[in-house]
Amino acid sequence: MFPIGDDNSTRRTIPVVTYALIALNALFFFVELSASDAFIVQWAFVPSRFLADPIGDFATLFTSMFMHAGWVHLGGNMLYLWIFGDNVEDRFGHALFAIFYLLCGLAATFAQMAFNLDSTIPNLGASGAIAGVLGAYILMFPQQKVRVLIGRVVTPVSAVIVIGLWIVLQFFSGIGSIADTADTGGVAYMAHIGGFIAGFALTFLLKGNSTRRLTG
Repeated sequence: MFPIGDDNSTRRTIPVVTYALIALNALFFFVELSASDAFIVQWAFVPSRFLADPIGDFATLFTSMFMHAGWVHLGGNMLYLWIFGDNVEDRFGHALFAIFYLLCGLAATFAQMAFNLDSTIPNLGASGAIAGVLGAYILMFPQQKVRVLIGRVVTPVSAVIVIGLWIVLQFFSGIGSIADTADTGGVAYMAHIGGFIAGFALTFLLKGNSTRRLTG
């Protein structure tokens, strides 16, 4: 199932933070395209390098969230952020949503690092932060209809099914990635899982419009 949109009829505000995040991710990617590999490695998050010099490498905790490995990586992430981010932002409020997004991204980065402490592979991408958005969405809008493409047919499916299947896939893939100890790069499944769990938990903890109604 490939999500292509959801129901925004209850949205009350313009999702300016979501749009800004999409723009920043696109901007960073265009900078990457014109930069050298050394630039990308410098601003991506490298676990072993960070642990050796946390203060000197602190900025990469944030810059890595806005970098992507290719057009497909960027496009997939921005599609999910565009579909699910606006509703979560509407419920949280703009400022709180921005904080929430960054916290989920940080949680995702540290979750991935915890399973790859000695890794020299650059970690980059918004997937972990967006996984946090999905964690919030499934709590806030479990019955919201998401339009998904199944084959050539577009059909509405409950968010709890769409996101539920996604996180199940991440858990199984994450278990497989733990068993594979080769430091060869690839999809950071543990970042996805860590970001999702952080988003789920932070939805309960953070104060704001989101706490008034968690179902709908």
